[in-house]
Amino acid sequence: MRTSKLDQLKNQHRKARGGRIATAALAAACAALAASGWATAGTAGTAGTAAAAGTAAAAGNTVPASPAAALAATSPEAYRREIDSWRATRDSNLRNPNGWLTLVGLFWLDEGDNRFGSDRGNRVVLPAGKAPAFAGTLVRHGAAVTVRAEPGSGLVSDAGPVTEMSMAPDVKGKPTVLRLGSISFFVIKRGDRLGVRVKDSQSPALAAFHGVESYPADAGWRVVARFEPHQRPMSIPITNVLGMTDQEPSPGVVVFEHGGKTYRLDALDNGDGSLELLFADATTGRETYGAGRFLDTDPPRDGKVVVDFNKAYNPPCAFTTFATCPLPPRQNRLAVAVTAGEKKYGEGHH
Repeated sequence: MRTSKLDQLKNQHRKARGGRIATAALAAACAALAASGWATAGTAGTAGTAAAAGTAAAAGNTVPASPAAALAATSPEAYRREIDSWRATRDSNLRNPNGWLTLVGLFWLDEGDNRFGSDRGNRVVLPAGKAPAFAGTLVRHGAAVTVRAEPGSGLVSDAGPVTEMSMAPDVKGKPTVLRLGSISFFVIKRGDRLGVRVKDSQSPALAAFHGVESYPADAGWRVVARFEPHQRPMSIPITNVLGMTDQEPSPGVVVFEHGGKTYRLDALDNGDGSLELLFADATTGRETYGAGRFLDTDPPRDGKVVVDFNKAYNPPCAFTTFATCPLPPRQNRLAVAVTAGEKKYGEGHH
């Protein structure tokens, strides 16, 4: 996010100033969807597709059934339990005190000194009443960031009280996390920009969270798709809500049929053989989130992969203005209403 390719993308959600995401950038992105014929609205980790696996004995070993056989072997009751379990896990992840609903700020660092604390005059503004007016300074020199804590600030890291230390960004493994009571913050790197993402485990958004509405589970939206791998290594451009574009590895294309028509989705690489799909459809901006939805699958097997749209979920930007989510590529805008998976949360936040 690396924990998963999805988290990596979310953590690589790469012109915001003054610590606030330029929501106009997302509006422009959604408008781009609308210009292509799509209406627009007026996190935490998620489980993979995990299709129910049958087994077959072969040469004394137990091997997974093919995707088609696995689906055929799944009873309606077992499938209902699977979806209920997936949704319960999703809800639990969203309620996590370290999840996306705890985001309360994103601030881009200038070269040199960047003061942080609860005073509004700081470059990095922490929640009022939960941090000293001036708690310290983040010093940026190119790609390196060092923190200098103000004496008595109470700033700590996993290693203990902080006076001065270098901060590892989120691009290579776990970032250095600093804490002040319920507040935590760390450095993110997006292209050549460095920012500070701030969380509050007692955020109002988390306290007010009331769950995400979903379409009723519909097995008709759980399909066995054909996986067409690219013949050579390939990347596709993925633009985020800030208008920044990165080339992301794509292992191939997922091809499926629904209602007698054939649809194609360019897949992204989750890093472990599984796939990640970013898509928009005819519900986008109406019943579902205006910037599209995400969907994970298990690794393809024998040229097939189960795509379960009942497990389509909202990106972090649906819950907070402080995430920088990737948008579906143009070729992944489906000319069909995918009436499965999560609907938009509240008013879609943006």
